Amino acid sequence: MPSKHRFVTLDVFTSSAFGGNQLAVFPDASGIPEDALIQITREFNFAEVTFCYPPANPAHTKRVRIFTPAREIPFAGHPTVGTAIALLLLGEAGAQTGGSAKLVLEEGVGPIPVTVKSSPGTAAFAQFSTAKLAEIGPPVPGNDVLAEVLSIAADDILTAPMAAQNVSCGLPFLLVPLRSVDAVSRSRVRMEKWEPALKSAWAPDIFVFARKSEGGDAHFHARMYGPGVNVPEDPATGSANACLAGYLAARSAQKDGTLRWTVDQGIEMGRPSRIEIEADKSAGAVTAIRVGGNAVMMTEGSLAL
Repeated sequence: MPSKHRFVTLDVFTSSAFGGNQLAVFPDASGIPEDALIQITREFNFAEVTFCYPPANPAHTKRVRIFTPAREIPFAGHPTVGTAIALLLLGEAGAQTGGSAKLVLEEGVGPIPVTVKSSPGTAAFAQFSTAKLAEIGPPVPGNDVLAEVLSIAADDILTAPMAAQNVSCGLPFLLVPLRSVDAVSRSRVRMEKWEPALKSAWAPDIFVFARKSEGGDAHFHARMYGPGVNVPEDPATGSANACLAGYLAARSAQKDGTLRWTVDQGIEMGRPSRIEIEADKSAGAVTAIRVGGNAVMMTEGSLAL
C-alpha cells in the first residue's frame, strides 16, 4: 500500500491568489525516498519545491532542502519565504507572539533567520536575512554579447557605474541593468546565443532590471531568466533580488543606515509579484541584506508513493 506524504502549495510574493511564484512545500519529508525528490519536483513542475526535515540544531525550526526541476540548490528566496509562511499557517513555526514568529531554516548555505507575520483577513508576510552577503563574481561578457543573448540593443544596457555584474548571496546571478522598463519587457533569451556565452559561466541565469520612472511605490521592474536551472522565466526570484539589494547598496552614496526598495517581477508572465528588499550599511560597508514578501496558501493534499 503506498505511503502518503502531505504537501501544501502557495503563491509567493503576492497577496492575491494566482499571482506571484508557485511553491510546493512538504512539511515533513522524512519518509520520502531520496531518489523521489527530484521526480516529485518535476511532477509539480514549479520553479521550486521544498522538503522539510527535523533540524540538525534543535534550536532551529526545520532543515529545508530546495529542488528545481533540474537539481537541488543551496538557497532560494521564494522557497524560503513560502516555506516559513506555510510552517506558520500549519502551526509548525514554534512559539508565536501576536501572530508573529521567528524561525531559523537550515538551508544549504547555512541557517536563515526568518520573521513571519499573519493577521486575520490579510496575506501572511515573511522576511529573511541572507546567510551570505553579496559576493562579486568574475567579469561578465561585454554588452554586445549580452544584448545578443537578450534580444535587445547594446545601448539598452547601462554602463559603469550601473554596469552588468555577477553577484551571489548563495546562488549566483548575472545582473543586467537596463535603461528602461520597456527594454526589460522587450528582452527575450535566445538560447543559441546563451549556450556559448553563459551556459558554463559562473552565473548562467540572468536577472534584468530597470528603474521605474512613471511613479508609484515600486522602484524597479525586473525579469529573471533561468535556463541553467530549467526555468525559462521565473515570476519572482528572492535570491536574485537579494543580489540586487547588495548591488544597489554598494552603489549608494549613503554610508550608514537602512536602504529599501521594492521590485515588481512576473508582470510579463501574467503572475505579478512584489518583492521588498533592504540592505544595512555601516561606514560605507554593507552589513546585512533582507528580502520579504507576502504569500497565500492555495492547496493542500497528499502525494502517494
